[in-house]
Amino acid sequence: MPPINSPPQQIYDYLVIGGGSGGLASARRASGVYGAKVALIEAQSRLGGTCVNVGCVPKKVMWNTASIAEAFRDSRNYGFDLKEESPFNWNYIKQKRDAYVKRLNGIYEKNLEKDNVEHFEGFGSFVDANTVKVQTSETESFEIKAKKILVATGGHPIIPNIPGAELGISSDGFFDLEEQPKRVAVVGTGYIGVELAGIFHALGSQTTVFSRTKHILRSFDEIIREPLLQEMQSVGVQFAFDASVQSLSRQSESGPITVHYESNGTPATLEVDCVLWAVGRAPNVNKLNLESVNINTNSRGHIVVDPYQVTSSENIFALGDACGVFELTPVAISAGRKLSDRLFGGEAFRHSKMDYENIPTVVFSHPTAGTLGLTEVEARKKYGDDQIKIYQSKFTNMYFSMLDHKEPTAYKLVVAGPEEKVVGVHLLGRGSDEILQGFGVAVKMGATKADFDSCVAIHPTAAEELVTMR
Repeated sequence: MPPINSPPQQIYDYLVIGGGSGGLASARRASGVYGAKVALIEAQSRLGGTCVNVGCVPKKVMWNTASIAEAFRDSRNYGFDLKEESPFNWNYIKQKRDAYVKRLNGIYEKNLEKDNVEHFEGFGSFVDANTVKVQTSETESFEIKAKKILVATGGHPIIPNIPGAELGISSDGFFDLEEQPKRVAVVGTGYIGVELAGIFHALGSQTTVFSRTKHILRSFDEIIREPLLQEMQSVGVQFAFDASVQSLSRQSESGPITVHYESNGTPATLEVDCVLWAVGRAPNVNKLNLESVNINTNSRGHIVVDPYQVTSSENIFALGDACGVFELTPVAISAGRKLSDRLFGGEAFRHSKMDYENIPTVVFSHPTAGTLGLTEVEARKKYGDDQIKIYQSKFTNMYFSMLDHKEPTAYKLVVAGPEEKVVGVHLLGRGSDEILQGFGVAVKMGATKADFDSCVAIHPTAAEELVTMR
């Protein structure tokens, strides 16, 4: 059923602003499970938000594509003599990927209909604590009233304020590329920059990464950061360290882009075909008219909420990227569902809330990396050096025993106290994305190093190292 574009004749129990993962999950739980009267407003013509349209889902398709390219190259060392009939077709996978995403958009629409959530297309902004204006065009709008309102508007990539910045693309623009650029500059070394740089390189683009420091993934444990950086360099990804991009320029509309930058204080230039900005994200809150309902935001513009997702306005809630706490799709989904449980599920759920501790997350780099809990530095700061013990292992995954190039694998367990409770798990290496999920359950249950040791190893696997460390 297409979205509704006319004013409703009722006051809803729950109004959700934002049709991304968190908003959809909360709306469907409230209506489909508890029978609340729910409406959802989405400004875009497609549902799913960042994750489905320009984030996790299409990114994983491209990571899979890059991994297949790597497997082709590896196959020669396993006795396969594969002849490349034609070069990689970027546009072909883009068309298939876009069709897949469009199919998901349709599924989300059907799910709203199935759960009796009324979907309105337009830009929502507050009129008062129970009223939201829906702007459907430059000249047309209407108002929706609700007893409770959720802000789940997500975020957007930041484009730096420098001359020529518009010549570059954001992570959103990555998915609009019709053809593969031969030479790419990726500015930023957070997980988005590292992931997209890895995809570009594995598929054959000459890739240069610009870092403001000498490191990548600065918030991650060093057992991930340092070996991954060395691996990226060893396979041919170029890095400009201590670098600050000053401007971009282009001599003609179809010509190459020149990156003007300073590295260690020395001016330099680099000519590329594509510049990708990966310098951070900001919340989509500026046009919500939050001031009219006295909603507080922090210095970065994120909405401030308590542990129950309540804003400074009693009946208005917020979650996901709009709040800036663990900006991950599964976190927003869980927070949204738990919020609806508490608001509409009755006494049994009156304390329902998202637990923001020990959340596992993965970087789809090459190789993948996974992290959970405290880094070694964070753990020592929290518990003290004398209360922390580190178990770690660096080895070569058996997959690479037949290959000339040995991709690194490095695991670390951070344990605290005399009982050696596991407070951090950090993985780098092939399959880390799949391995971490199960160990995440164990850590969430309060597992100790002895619990890990008591589990019989599965041999031969990389994951067995986590239950055999000494």
